[in-house]
Amino acid sequence: MKYGHLVLIGLLATSLAACKDNKPVEQAHTAAPASEATAPAEQAQTPAGMTQQLTGTVLETMDTAGYTYVKVQSADKEIWAAAPQFKVAVGDSVIVPEGMAMPNYHSNTLNRDFEVLYFVSSILVPGGDMALSEHGAGDGHDHGAMGSMADGVAGHTKPAAAAVEIDFTGLTKAENGYTVAEIFAQQAELATQEVTIRAKVAKFSPNIMKTNWIHLQDGSGAEGTNDLTITTSGQAALGDTVLVKGIIDLNQDFGYGYKYDVIIQDAQVTVE
Repeated sequence: MKYGHLVLIGLLATSLAACKDNKPVEQAHTAAPASEATAPAEQAQTPAGMTQQLTGTVLETMDTAGYTYVKVQSADKEIWAAAPQFKVAVGDSVIVPEGMAMPNYHSNTLNRDFEVLYFVSSILVPGGDMALSEHGAGDGHDHGAMGSMADGVAGHTKPAAAAVEIDFTGLTKAENGYTVAEIFAQQAELATQEVTIRAKVAKFSPNIMKTNWIHLQDGSGAEGTNDLTITTSGQAALGDTVLVKGIIDLNQDFGYGYKYDVIIQDAQVTVE
């Protein structure tokens, strides 16, 4: 009799297991639109990983179910990412923040399979409707190109000076030129005027909004007046001594609290 009970229990367990195996797989995933997600529940619990923030160029884009999908080519790889619908076009430079990787993802509305798709909270288009930032886009250094986008959105704060150690020994003021501190101190008088400045490159951020961004320091000024941002088509490297000529612009607002009291745009840069 005891043996019969064991057999019956075994049969019931086998039957329950078979029913469980035949149960439809859960398709919801918190990172994806509810109407789109078809990833197995096991993948939702243990995603393939997170993508690092990257900057790249849009190769392909499409909208569906309130989301925008973009195929992005960065310096070393190609990825697909999706975010709540936004305006973007092929050829645009975009900033893709860290996001969840969904392997073997199938979109119902697109009827398309993606080997890996990254779902992110937003994809940023510098110069478009989204914010310009100062250290998150990838500038060849570990802190990125245009700043921490998350910090800018959350804090609505003014871009901070580049925090680097620079040796200003032997750096001399340009002939008929200004120091960084003097430009800030005399900004009202210098607005719309061309100035010359000799300084060190504290930060170089290439190819953001189709231009390069440089932070200049020369050892003058206190916090808030010791770091001058310029844009240029020229090239420079961290620590270079540069002679810069350009017109002073005031109160430039790139969105999300990223306002520059003083900036030089389209500057001429000569590495010395």
